[in-house]
Formats: sequence, structure tokens, C-alpha cells
Amino acid sequence: MFLWFASMVILIPAIVLAIWAQTKVTTTFKRYSQVRSSLNVNGSQIARMLLDANGLYNIKIERIPGQLTDHYDPRAKVIRLSDVTYSSNSIAALGVVAHETGHAVQHAHRYVPLIVRDAIVPTANIGSSLSWIIFFLGLIFYSTFLMQIGIILFSFFVIFTLVTLPVELDASHRALVMLRNVMAMPEGEVTMARKVLSAAAMTYVASVAMAALQLLRLILISNMVRR
Repeated sequence: MFLWFASMVILIPAIVLAIWAQTKVTTTFKRYSQVRSSLNVNGSQIARMLLDANGLYNIKIERIPGQLTDHYDPRAKVIRLSDVTYSSNSIAALGVVAHETGHAVQHAHRYVPLIVRDAIVPTANIGSSLSWIIFFLGLIFYSTFLMQIGIILFSFFVIFTLVTLPVELDASHRALVMLRNVMAMPEGEVTMARKVLSAAAMTYVASVAMAALQLLRLILISNMVRR
């Protein structure tokens, strides 16, 4: 048990990065949510315009409660916008909405990393939930076999976080291109939107770092128990 808790020191860099990333995205979004875009549209309107510009007339737009709970649901074919983006015409809101529209465009174009990510979601969910239980049982009963099974299962979750990163980065790239080329957003406003999306991307980088270090932690514990 001492080994289990002592090994948590490995996670300190990822924890620091995660705290910094979350603070960065919160402060950046707050800053640019107070800057109104020169485009005379709000979040729901720009979503519709960008979808239509890409021929995605069948995708709906819905409002959901919460802050930055925005997401694209490929199964329901709907973009759900949070309270802080749906009716807002701020730079931050339009950037986030364009990002979610980017996911819809990815889905329509069968963007390979997105297909891979969606394919491994069930396995990743199982891995993230069962891996710890199985590994901890292996630690209690000194069963390297159970610990190895836990490590393998958690590896699927790590792969999921790795694949998610390029998906998110590509959606942000598509968002900025659409804001510039479809909406003719002024370059200064595009730069501000890029800052919002870059800050959001750091949360995914932090997730990858945390997952990778967690996997390293499990491997190190398993090797120490084996000695």
C-alpha cells in the first residue's frame, strides 16, 4: 500500500499541467467572452451558417444547460451549445461553436482519427473503469497476472487520449479556417479565437500526460512487486 501512495509523486508534473491548463482555458474564455465580434451573429446562428456552408443541412442545433458543455453528437447528428455560447456573439463563443462545427465536418468527411477514436470508445471506457480494480486486486494478492491485465486494459484508455488529441487540434484548425474563409472574420478576431482554442487544446495535452504517467506508474509498481 505504501508503494501505491508513494508512486503518486510520478503524477505531480501532469497534475500541475492539468491545473495550469484548466486555469488557462477558464481565464482565456472569460477574457474573450467580453470581446464582441464584428460579425453580427450569435453562436447558434454561426453554427447554422457554417453547417450549411459545408452542406450539412441535416444536422440540428440544440441548447443545453451548463458552461462550456458544448459538443457534437454524431449519433443524433446534433450540435449542442451551452448557455454561454448559444446566444452570445463574443469571440470566445464563436470560436467554441466553430470548433464543434469542425467536429461535424470531420464526421461528414470520415476523418480517420475521429473514426478510430469512436471505434475504441467502448474498449477505452471498459479499460478506464475496470483496469484500476483489477490492478489493485493484483497488488493486494501479489498477482502479477492481474496487474498485467490491469495495465493492458488501461493502455486502451491511453491510446484513446492520444487519438483524441489530433481530433481536437484538427477541429480547431477547421474552425479557424471557416471563421476566416466562410465568415470573413477579421484577422485580429481570428487571432483571438485561436487563443481560446489553443487554451482549450492544452486540457487535452494535460489529459494525455496524465494518462501516460498513470500507465508508467502502474508499470513501475508491477515491476517492483515482481522483484
